[in-house]
Amino acid sequence: MSSDSKPSLKAGLAALKDENYPTAKIILEDVAARNDDTHQSLQAQIGLVVAYSRSGEISMAIALCESLTQSSRSQVQQWAEKSLKQLKKQNIKKNTEPDSTGFVAFESSQEEVQKVESEFLTLSTPPPPPSFLTSEAIDISPLQETAGERKKKPRGDNITSVNSVKTKRDNRNESIHWRLGKRAKVWQPLPKRNFIRLRLVSFGTFVTLFCVVQALVKLVMEFINNILVALPFLKPIELLYNSPTFLLLGIFFILLAVSPWLIDWFIRNFYRIKPLDRENLNTYSREAVRVMQRYCQSRGRNLPKLGILPMATPIAFTFGHLPRTARIVVSQGLLEQLADDEIAAIVAYQLGQIARIDCTVMSLLIAIAIPVYQLYQLICRQADRISNRIGRTVVGIIGNGVYGIWCLLTGTGLWLSRIRTYLNDGIGAEVTGNPNALIRALLKIAIGTADDIAKEEQTPWLLESLNLLMPLSHKQSLWLGSLAPNTTFESLLMWDYLNPYRQWFVINNSHPLMGERFQRLCKIARHWHVEPELYLETQQPLKLKRQSFLLQTAPFLSLLIGTAFALFFWLAWQGAFALHLINLKWIYDDWQFAIGFMLIGFSIGILIRINFLFANIKTETLSSESLPELLANPATLPIDSTPVELLGKLLGRRGCSNYLGQDLILRVGNSLVKLHHISWLGQSANPQDFIGRTVSVTGWLRRGATPWLDIQSLKTQSGKIVNSPHPIWSAILSVATFAWGAYIILTG
Repeated sequence: MSSDSKPSLKAGLAALKDENYPTAKIILEDVAARNDDTHQSLQAQIGLVVAYSRSGEISMAIALCESLTQSSRSQVQQWAEKSLKQLKKQNIKKNTEPDSTGFVAFESSQEEVQKVESEFLTLSTPPPPPSFLTSEAIDISPLQETAGERKKKPRGDNITSVNSVKTKRDNRNESIHWRLGKRAKVWQPLPKRNFIRLRLVSFGTFVTLFCVVQALVKLVMEFINNILVALPFLKPIELLYNSPTFLLLGIFFILLAVSPWLIDWFIRNFYRIKPLDRENLNTYSREAVRVMQRYCQSRGRNLPKLGILPMATPIAFTFGHLPRTARIVVSQGLLEQLADDEIAAIVAYQLGQIARIDCTVMSLLIAIAIPVYQLYQLICRQADRISNRIGRTVVGIIGNGVYGIWCLLTGTGLWLSRIRTYLNDGIGAEVTGNPNALIRALLKIAIGTADDIAKEEQTPWLLESLNLLMPLSHKQSLWLGSLAPNTTFESLLMWDYLNPYRQWFVINNSHPLMGERFQRLCKIARHWHVEPELYLETQQPLKLKRQSFLLQTAPFLSLLIGTAFALFFWLAWQGAFALHLINLKWIYDDWQFAIGFMLIGFSIGILIRINFLFANIKTETLSSESLPELLANPATLPIDSTPVELLGKLLGRRGCSNYLGQDLILRVGNSLVKLHHISWLGQSANPQDFIGRTVSVTGWLRRGATPWLDIQSLKTQSGKIVNSPHPIWSAILSVATFAWGAYIILTG
């Protein structure tokens, strides 16, 4: 697939003609969702009727035909009405034989049947201009619109998108199409899981977290003593020169023991959690209560404690180290926005992690990280109250420094979070026998989270602070949930399972790729002979040129090359010393020079990548495609950026808590895209100053594990411009690391 490829009507109809119905449905649903072309939308919807009926989804074909009966074009109405009669007859009798196209639309003479066949054979021809439907598009005259009809209403009026056809809908997302895949009535247990890797990663996470905390404590101790040494009449504290290892180890085990109660205290005081009894849960989901009872009784456990958060964002998480100390927390939004079986699937997802070592380690990590995050909030709020600009800036910088420490602490649990998520998905599907409900639940959580962020106009504190415990990341929800009404889930998720280099871009992500998770759940559904909720076909990843990936990873590859040069340099001087040609004792006594070579290699890699990563943006190079179209291409990497200019409302946190631009979001229509900004030191204006206003953002749109937009410039309606010098700072970093590396090599 080429880098500029995207789902097209021609490709969908070709798949339909080849009887590749799953692929045809994915592509045609995406085309039908883009209502910018009435001609293509109609062709796609008619093709979908064929695909649905041939693949046995008669109810979907009926629903789509019913929407086509509302078309403003009389011939389309007649076609849809006749087709609808035949489909309903097929739905009742269940034994109607399809014709060569997979669907006989009319119950009339043989001539009419042949006419329908010719209609769908001509569907694969390229469409004419979108102003009207000619006789070559679908039939000789049935879809021809009169000139008077064209004048009465704009293009695309009264053409219902296929995404609006569904059995059950959320009021805020009426255009989203749910297939409502069924559950397995009888299912075999999944292959026995191997928890060795999970335990090893959990232990590694504990050790890494301990080492990070130890390094931070030592740094603070040295800092305090250095200040005391510098001040007159004061002496350093001898105790601070001692190693804190054993003391910290004892504190860690104490925190490990009390972490459930500590986390419970924090979320009760800061986020107003309340107890949730089984009776109240039963009013929303009877199946969830039955699942809990069956799961716990089979293992001889008491039911876990339940809690509810009074917030509209649909979230759920679990903490605790033993079955009797575990607590499952859900939000009011989750109970109200998810169906009965979907709530049960999320509860089963949470039950699977109780009493596992990963839940214990993650509870410890959160117990350490939450106070740090609360300190960040407290300092930034105090900074916002300071009227003096210099004082506010200094305190704000300290607060954002604390935020950096929180990121460092939570970063130790990223790998563990990704591994445990896959296991929880499998357990949630196996306990309920309903992987389709879990898919819908996760998608609805993403949609609800994006809606709440758009409504609040910032990322809720709770979502960020407890991100590692959530079923999916708020960063994933941001783009997937907001774009869902504009296209199909399959087109948005293609990158997640088709891009061959995708795994390299989840290293700094807290959750695995959504497309891969859903593909695994769909595989479980097929294993149990159930039609999956999403059509994510199992196929080989795309074959892409390595040039883009090598450029993307140039700094890190150059670092390895620098290491190889250091080794070669060392061997050369060792040989020269053995032959009594030259004596540079510092080379073989101190390996610091190797760090110098690595830094130089890293700097050269940055320099090589700059021009490709931040290509010049000109007016003629700006893309005119919509966000769903730009993000549906599975063949792109972050370095294959698309220059765009987007007009929308700037969202995010106000004040000092956003000094690092950690919460900058652009709302374009109903779509949300994450913004990355870097400012000049001492810059008078920053994007944070214009939060809540309509702005025009020019920059580089990138597709990675989560999409984002690197800002080049931001312009307000009043004409103020804020520049974000990404390439300049990259060049400064390159020069600085080169100078540092050269200094280490020359001085030894």
